[in-house]
Amino acid sequence: MGGTAVSVMIREAELRERLLISNEEFRRLAAEHQSYSERLDKLISRPHLNEAEQLQETMLKKKKLMLKDQMYAMLQRYRKEMESGS
Repeated sequence: MGGTAVSVMIREAELRERLLISNEEFRRLAAEHQSYSERLDKLISRPHLNEAEQLQETMLKKKKLMLKDQMYAMLQRYRKEMESGS
């Protein structure tokens, strides 16, 4: 991985940490995402899933992705605010 990619990842992590500290909505989304992730991990650790569990797995994956998209959009807005303010 090149130096630029690493620095972008570091900045991304720093922005995420700042939002976790300063933005209640971002914290809520992150906590919800983590909750879905834990539920999904528990579910997929089973050897076999019945039809209802498979449906639940799909639902959890979609919800996690939706939250991730919302968090990413917030990160992008925050980044633009930071760049325009400097």
